[in-house]
Amino acid sequence: MFLVKGHAKNHTYMATLILVRHGQSKWNLENRFTGWIDVPLTEAGRAEATKAGQLIRDIKIKFDVAYTSVLVRATETLDIILSILEQKGIPIIKNQALNERHYGELQGLNKDEMRKKFGESQVKLWRRSYDVAPPGGESLKDTAARTIPFFESRILSDLKAGKNVLVCAHGNSLRSIVMHLDGLTKEQVLALEIPTGVPIRYEIRPDGTVASKEILKT
Repeated sequence: MFLVKGHAKNHTYMATLILVRHGQSKWNLENRFTGWIDVPLTEAGRAEATKAGQLIRDIKIKFDVAYTSVLVRATETLDIILSILEQKGIPIIKNQALNERHYGELQGLNKDEMRKKFGESQVKLWRRSYDVAPPGGESLKDTAARTIPFFESRILSDLKAGKNVLVCAHGNSLRSIVMHLDGLTKEQVLALEIPTGVPIRYEIRPDGTVASKEILKT
């Protein structure tokens, strides 16, 4: 898929942003709400991270900085990708602003069991609505309220300075960023899915606007 937004301008450079959701985690496999719980990658998740690294390597981008959440499934994914790229010494910035949304009292619980207990519609509302939070947790709106300011102040500032940036994070923190970059409404973002281990490439102009977007696949 390739999407071009806006009109090309006569700039001397554009920076590359690559977003990657971590590979499959143990609780992804077990169909549990994970949130801020530290859960490692599965063997399949490590394979997804390896494949992501290979796809990124094929486009021959030299990164200036990498960002990740503080959760191990994202940091492990980043480590695997950087090992595939063989780009040593890149500054790595870890920040909980990029963490997955906090699922509150649902963390660690099986999604199917919660559907049986609370009903399909209620669990769907907690998982997919924009501004309804699960008990004790965050909505996507809450997640965006911490993720987007960090993105604008740190990551976008690097991109505007011409730096190529790699970000490894989570389904909902990345949904927030993609919503921001793509100009999606709160209704449109509900249908947005960020698959595990699939790199998303943006080309960013010096003014911070998006020139192009590409999903990297074989």
